[in-house]
Amino acid sequence: MSAISGLVGAATGNAGGIQQIMAMRQQIIQRSDLLQQIHAAQESTQTGTASGSIPLDSPANGFAQSLHNALDGVNGVQSRAEALTDAYQKGEVTDVAKVMLARQEAGVAFEATLQVRNKLLSAYQDIMRLGV
Repeated sequence: MSAISGLVGAATGNAGGIQQIMAMRQQIIQRSDLLQQIHAAQESTQTGTASGSIPLDSPANGFAQSLHNALDGVNGVQSRAEALTDAYQKGEVTDVAKVMLARQEAGVAFEATLQVRNKLLSAYQDIMRLGV
């Protein structure tokens, strides 16, 4: 906050401070646009590989394939969150909200996967307890 208040103080004192603020704003906007383009390219790549591998009417597209696709999706979300976190730590990403949102999304995806695993394990145990 002190850097921002220093810039505001400089901006009130002279026109050069305003130009610095406007230049910083423009850099932030450019980086944000670049990140949005990268994110859109990653989404289109993930969508193309996930949907184009096996046709929907194929017998191989059963439970195992659905589970595999879901796990790949969770892995992709976690990789994206890790990449954004690393970029933020290096100073390449300035939008903290995007980084935190990606980390929360990865956490929720992992928790959902963990709950599905727990339900599958419970169902397996119930089946094994059945008397045949």
